[in-house]
Amino acid sequence: MKIEKFEEIQAWKETRILVKEIYSSFSDCRDFAFKDQIQRAGISIMSNTAEGFERNTNKEFVNFLPIARGSCAEPKSLLYAALDIGCIEEGIFRHMYGQISKVNGLVNGFISYLKSNLKVK
Repeated sequence: MKIEKFEEIQAWKETRILVKEIYSSFSDCRDFAFKDQIQRAGISIMSNTAEGFERNTNKEFVNFLPIARGSCAEPKSLLYAALDIGCIEEGIFRHMYGQISKVNGLVNGFISYLKSNLKVK
């Protein structure tokens, strides 16, 4: 399957859902620095996926995807802090942690796909 635009990448789509959930779940958070940090962490995953795709070569894309994968660790870590300080409940924590893990797996799979020299663009 040929991907024509970054919006078709499953990892990007799932991260978009995650970012929406982060914004919704932390909308009432009064710690604005914390809220800003977790929001930016989620957006970083999306942005690195999109930016890598727009570089127009698999080689450059493969360089950006590990950055996106690494960016998954930040919101995971921040979710623990949010849970510990009472900003979110356990169920929200588990759901978002699972969503981030799903994105991480999709990014890993996409890295393998690109490294197998299949044409993306």
